[in-house]
Amino acid sequence: MVPVIALVGRPNVGKSTLFNRLTRSRDAIVGDIPGLTRDRQYGTAKWQGRDYILIDTGGISGDEAGIDAKMAEQSLLAIEEADLVFFLVDARDGLCPADQHIAEHLRRRDKRTLLVVNKTDNLDVEIARAEFSPLAVSETLGISASHGRGVQQLMESALGDIEPEPEAEPLELAEGEEPVRVPGPSEKDGIKIAIIGRPNVGKSTLVNRILGEERVVVYDQPGTTRDSIYIPFEREERKYTLIDTAGVRRRGRIHEEVEKFSVVKTLQAIKDANVVIFVVDAREGIVEHDLSLLGFALEAGKALVMAVNKWDGMHPSERDFVKVELERRLYFVNFADIHFISALHGTGVGHLYGSVEQAFTSAITRWPTSKLTNILLAAVQEHQPPMVNGRRIKLRYAHLGGANPPLIVIHGNQTDHVPKAYVRYLENTYRRVLKLVGTPIRIEFKGGDNPYADKKNTLTERQVNKKKRLIARKKEIEYRKKRKAK
Repeated sequence: MVPVIALVGRPNVGKSTLFNRLTRSRDAIVGDIPGLTRDRQYGTAKWQGRDYILIDTGGISGDEAGIDAKMAEQSLLAIEEADLVFFLVDARDGLCPADQHIAEHLRRRDKRTLLVVNKTDNLDVEIARAEFSPLAVSETLGISASHGRGVQQLMESALGDIEPEPEAEPLELAEGEEPVRVPGPSEKDGIKIAIIGRPNVGKSTLVNRILGEERVVVYDQPGTTRDSIYIPFEREERKYTLIDTAGVRRRGRIHEEVEKFSVVKTLQAIKDANVVIFVVDAREGIVEHDLSLLGFALEAGKALVMAVNKWDGMHPSERDFVKVELERRLYFVNFADIHFISALHGTGVGHLYGSVEQAFTSAITRWPTSKLTNILLAAVQEHQPPMVNGRRIKLRYAHLGGANPPLIVIHGNQTDHVPKAYVRYLENTYRRVLKLVGTPIRIEFKGGDNPYADKKNTLTERQVNKKKRLIARKKEIEYRKKRKAK
């Protein structure tokens, strides 16, 4: 079994900094502000051939209230899941009552614990370790997570007794044996689903409802989620990865540096996902910033499912108004399924899976050139492209240029002059015939190249000299004719 290591401690002792160093990533937001981490953040790492799982947690102070209490619950759950705990303390702050509270809890849980005295740069490590001896943790090490000092010794103490995994032997095929097909990343890792939307529309509540557990912090306060949390799970033998993201507000309302990092993480999660579930608050409707965020997801080419949350308890007249507004303002994503749900009570949440599966399948399916060409020729026959300078635009054949999202490449003449209205006509035709749902389509045109267009009318030196001789000969003949006439 792969060992699981949890990083616990007071707020701002360097847990996320150590998480990023061990996983060699920047997945956890780091800043000189206590309480940045609120949810459990999982990461995979390897040390000298030994794989392990790392859990970053929020700070525990012992006197939590409100949202801090929710964060502490997540940290305690991480301790239960872990095989080994890295208990981080701050060498500069010294021993605090909260450290003693955490140490007492770890003793009750009977977890193997390493006391990690962080921020020992420019300090005497032995003196720093001695200050925390009242915690009665047998294994104590001093490190500097920001500079990497002592991290190797820490991992040696944690994983030194575990045998490294043997290297896989190269696969040798017998004569005449066919190679085995290896599934692509989308098939092997499952579907990555990003839950996006404005703050306080119910994204984290929806994540917990889908998972069936209190996996992420939910609190009635905008901006509760600060990081993008990747959560792998399985449903009916199908693999998924759910990504809970921070809410994105208008740029003019973003003032804190932490929120700017959260927005960047959300945009990165959109690009990393296969399918995006866009959550809208039914009581607030669609605002301009929703359209901007939707536009970003479409430019990234992501399959889309719409979830209108907080649908319960609304008057029928209010529901009718919301439906009309959605149809009016979301005309440019009319290919996406819309679900009216209640993440709090679970109403309609189960139907999201069908739309996610259909959108993902539409995005990665491949079609032969013959089928795409036949659809193109039938569309052209039904509605001819316009004339340009007295000449008809000719579209000859089409083929698939890429998937996720589908890219259809169309070859012909004068393709630079195809109007946008005709491009939309072709997109809708392909979407209807191929029965595509939830995914954008991109159409790219390629014109026939003139092989002589880039060649200049240049002559070789021999041809130039020959031309000069002919001109001179012609002049000489004319001169002789004139003299003879005289």
